[in-house]
Amino acid sequence: MKFNKKGLGLRFSKGFTLIEILVVIGILAILFAIALVAINPARQFSQANNTKRGSDTLQILNAIGQYMADNKGVLPTGITTSSQNIANTGADLCTALTPRYLAALPRDPSLAGGDITNCAAAYDTGYTVVQGGSDNRITVSAPSAELGATITVTR
Repeated sequence: MKFNKKGLGLRFSKGFTLIEILVVIGILAILFAIALVAINPARQFSQANNTKRGSDTLQILNAIGQYMADNKGVLPTGITTSSQNIANTGADLCTALTPRYLAALPRDPSLAGGDITNCAAAYDTGYTVVQGGSDNRITVSAPSAELGATITVTR
């Protein structure tokens, strides 16, 4: 508020002062920082990747089960009692599972490229497979799971 020239009355000035604008900007910055910490986008992406890994391991295990059902309990070649990468240099399951049981062989989200459809080219899914020694159960794992998670599916 300011006094007019004659000192008789008060007049109100229009607009905001610099201090008021700075206070509002400061409050907005604090609220934005709190929201960013609460949302934590890096953690959200890691959780989304782990969800995809869980889905992928289940898809691979289901495809192996379907293969075994169609082939009188015989496992696809390459699955042994020692853990191996599902890759053309490890447990090469691409030709056995795609395209009949899987449209494409899933690839771990941490690896470049999409799902694998070309079995003739070099590939690595980022997942592992092993046959249990005593119980002959099949386990598919995602060794590069984030946030300290362990992702394995056994059947």
